[in-house]
Amino acid sequence: MKSTSGTLGMGLIAAGALIGFLVAGWLAASLADDGSRLRLSGALLGAFFGFAVLVLPLVGGGALILTRARREAAAMEHVGRQRKMLGVVEASGEISIADLALETGGTRDTVRSDLYDLVSKGLFSGYVDWDRGLLFARQASEIRAGGRCPNCGGEQSLAGKGLIRCEYCGAEIFLP
Repeated sequence: MKSTSGTLGMGLIAAGALIGFLVAGWLAASLADDGSRLRLSGALLGAFFGFAVLVLPLVGGGALILTRARREAAAMEHVGRQRKMLGVVEASGEISIADLALETGGTRDTVRSDLYDLVSKGLFSGYVDWDRGLLFARQASEIRAGGRCPNCGGEQSLAGKGLIRCEYCGAEIFLP
């Protein structure tokens, strides 16, 4: 689905191009007409003002709007992928990273970056075993710092804000 701002940007660019062709055609026809009193200096001045006042603002504004619309679409795609990822993990409780990447249309690296982004926003808590390639959704009350690893039962240590790492299996437990 194309955004209305993207359509507006394309429309402004097309309008600017059309006006540019009309101004250029009108000036060229006026210069070619022997009965016309238009001189070359007047035609150049008209071309400058026609393009500077009409064409450039339309084309420039259209390009700016189109660029912003494309950035917004990319950001919305990213948010949609993260939303889908959260839904899949919460629905299954446990999922392989490869299956999650296929489900969301990403790669292992995009799953990792999306996961860390969701954790930093406080939207996901659980743990991941990168070696086995498994992601687990857990309630924050089930996972506590200083407790036992839910993956192997080993001792855990704080690895950063909202992150606990098992010293034995390497599982990373995310806290909200």
